[in-house]
Amino acid sequence: MTVTGWVAQRLLKLPPATVRKVMVERDLPVPADDGVTLLADHWGPVGGGTVPTVLVRSPYGRRGPLGWMMGRLLAERGFHVVIVSSRGTFGSGGGEFRAMRQERADGHAALRWLAERPWFDGSVVLAGASYLGYTQWVVAADAPVPVKAMIPHVTSSRLALAFLRPGRIELETLLSWSAMTATQERRFALLRRLFGGAKRVEAAMRTLPLVDGDKAALGREWPFYQECLHHDQDDPYWKDEDFSASVADVKVPVSSIAGWYDIFLADQLRDYQALVAAGRPPRLTIGPWYHSHPQGLAASLWETVRWAGPLARGSKPAYRAPVRLFVMGVKQWREFDQWPPAGYTPQRWHLLSGNALGPTPGGFDVPTTFTYDPSDPTPSVGGAKLEARGAGPVDNRRLEARSDVLTFTSPVLEADLEVIGEVSAEVWLRADRPACDLFVRLCDVDQRGRSINICDDLVKVRPAGITKVTVDLSPTAHVFRRGHRLRVQVSAGAFPRFARNLGGDDPVPTASIPHRTTVEIFHDAAHPSAILLPTK
Repeated sequence: MTVTGWVAQRLLKLPPATVRKVMVERDLPVPADDGVTLLADHWGPVGGGTVPTVLVRSPYGRRGPLGWMMGRLLAERGFHVVIVSSRGTFGSGGGEFRAMRQERADGHAALRWLAERPWFDGSVVLAGASYLGYTQWVVAADAPVPVKAMIPHVTSSRLALAFLRPGRIELETLLSWSAMTATQERRFALLRRLFGGAKRVEAAMRTLPLVDGDKAALGREWPFYQECLHHDQDDPYWKDEDFSASVADVKVPVSSIAGWYDIFLADQLRDYQALVAAGRPPRLTIGPWYHSHPQGLAASLWETVRWAGPLARGSKPAYRAPVRLFVMGVKQWREFDQWPPAGYTPQRWHLLSGNALGPTPGGFDVPTTFTYDPSDPTPSVGGAKLEARGAGPVDNRRLEARSDVLTFTSPVLEADLEVIGEVSAEVWLRADRPACDLFVRLCDVDQRGRSINICDDLVKVRPAGITKVTVDLSPTAHVFRRGHRLRVQVSAGAFPRFARNLGGDDPVPTASIPHRTTVEIFHDAAHPSAILLPTK
């Protein structure tokens, strides 16, 4: 094991290496069904005998951090590792990269090629995070060779479609990922992003209309960005890229690794529940992680070695409860039999006049009003982000001081309040424009007044008079400690995480004229706005 391997083992708390020396073969040709040649790197133990193989398929290249972490670190722990570049990336043929296109056919081709290698022992494990996790789902239901296990990490069986709810654009993720994949093979790409590229993308997020955002960031149109702007998740346009319907057909043992602040959390839980409903016995681990958190990666590598490894070798891994959750607030790992855990029922906490939050609904309270201005949009702070900078739990006090953010805060808790499961809100509102957004966030306020975000989400609304709006916040596991307070934020945006709602009737991609929107939040006896928390 190298010195860097030893450091990684200590920092990531990985299982110890079992192999002293590894080898790597570069740029191996993998023929796709249509004649395109994909390129792969093969890492393996030297003199390690017959060992299983981990297959990783990625659009981000085969070398650098990915090759070192997925290649060397797993080879040092007794695996062959094959990393295949997606078509159109890092030497693989097929023209310009088209995200999510042909991944199923290319995955099948890679597995058939793998089966012909003289060192292949017939056992393959699928691994990788985010896009690399999507490439697992696309082949899992009908892989041409037996797959012994898969570890989808912070991912979804329909990937980008998770962000494409009708009328709503998760702009920060879409534009930053488009710009990154469009420029990642340029010389000094990382340095370019750090010194100027990231600021250019941030500036481009303010571009109106949205259809010009890629041109502002890149100087040209980027196909994936345009596809996502013009085709929401319900559009048949994505029928060949959406594999959520086939999750129930997957018989491969699955262990999902997710994060409470991950952009794919809700979708990943839907995939998990689809497996359970089909009678499969998947495993689920959710930590206090955002999308690119290193400890999430460590958990994925650990699961590959300690759980998938024994399965690939024909033995049983050590027993663990099906669901393992990190409970925030008390910083404890707990095990459960299912998700959502049994025994938790919704408890209503009502939004009340005077910015209060309590278990009893209001009486004849007048609505609370605020104005949203797309020209000075309510900013997004912390929470679920693609990039690590600014992601996860942060202090929200500066955000909450804005006039376009309403807060409703409970009295000091006299006992711990444990919340584990699906969180939702029912908010009654009226707006003076034909369209607006509603953003709801749950926070934990400590004794020093710090307001830390726990979970949230945004929905598009077309108000018709006083309208009841349901928001499914991201799931959570959190204990609000005695002496703390609960807080619910209500606003009409979170930019640039979500594209601004301009308040008009124009199509989202081409709308360009911003309109100020006045929003009334009702919390009287006839319109009892509330957040519903799963508690014991």
